[in-house]
Amino acid sequence: MSTAHLIPSLEPKLRELYDRHKARAAAVDWAYSEYLPLDELRADPQCLPRLSAATYLAVETALLTEVNLPWFTAGLDRVYRGSLSPMREFIHEWTSEEDQHALLLETYLLLGDNGDRRERARLRKLIVRQGWHPPVEDQFQAIAYTAMQELATQAFYLRTAVACAREDPLLARALRRLARDEVLHMAFYRDAVKAHLEVEPNYAEPLARVMLTFGMPGATMPDYARRAALLAQEGIYGPEHYFSLVVDKLWNEWDLAGLHPTATEARAAQRRLTEYHVRLGRLTARRAMRSKAPA
Repeated sequence: MSTAHLIPSLEPKLRELYDRHKARAAAVDWAYSEYLPLDELRADPQCLPRLSAATYLAVETALLTEVNLPWFTAGLDRVYRGSLSPMREFIHEWTSEEDQHALLLETYLLLGDNGDRRERARLRKLIVRQGWHPPVEDQFQAIAYTAMQELATQAFYLRTAVACAREDPLLARALRRLARDEVLHMAFYRDAVKAHLEVEPNYAEPLARVMLTFGMPGATMPDYARRAALLAQEGIYGPEHYFSLVVDKLWNEWDLAGLHPTATEARAAQRRLTEYHVRLGRLTARRAMRSKAPA
C-alpha cells in the first residue's frame, strides 16, 4: 500500500490519548534524584553493593540503549513533521520524560562504583557519535515501532529489577520506576496503533513490516549479540520474554487474528504475522521445555 500516514479523522482520538497520558504522568511526576540512594550513602558511604557481572551487564545495556534518545527524537520529529498536532506535541512530552532515564542509570552506576566508568563513557560517546535512526518508512510504522520498543524496554527493566532485587533493592526500585514511565508511553503508542487498525485494517501491511523486522535501538552498540546471548543465558531477558511480554501481548491487544483487511497485500501480511506468531510461540515453548529438563 502507499505510505501509511496518520488518519486525519483520528486527530480527536490522538488528542484524547495525549490528554490521558498527561494526566497520568502528572499524577506520578518524579525527578531522577528521588531514586538515587543519597540518604543511605550519607549514612554509610560503603552501603551500595557491587553488582554481579550479569546484573551490571543488563543495567549497562539499558543505559547504552537509552543514550540513543537524541537520535530517536530527531528521527520521530522528522517523520511527524507536518503531521497531526497531538502527535507532534506528544513527541516533545515523551522526550522530556525519557531524558531522565539514562541520567538515573549512569548516576546510579557511578555512585556504586560499578563497572569500568572510563570504558562505559567511551562506549556511550561512541554510540551517540555513530547515531541511530528509527527503522520506519512512514508515520504509522513510527507509532507501531515505538509501541514495540516501549513495551520491550518496560519488560527489560522489570526483568532486570527481578534479577537485582537481592543484590540491590534500591536499584530494583529505580528500575521499576523507569518501567512505569515506559508503560505510560507504550499505552499512548499502542492505543494509537489500535485506533488506526480499527479504522483501516489494511494497515496490517505496514505493521507487519515493523513487527517482522523489529530490533531495539541499542542493537547497534558494540558486542550487542554477545550481550543479548549472555542475558538470555542468565535468564534475565531472552527470546521467551520477548515473545510472552512483547509480541504476544501486542498480538492480543491489537487483535491481529481478528483483523479483516481487504487489500491483497494486507491479507498476505496478516498471514505472515500469524505464521511469525506461531513460530515464535513454538520456539519459546521448546526453549522453556529445555530449561526444565534435568541436567
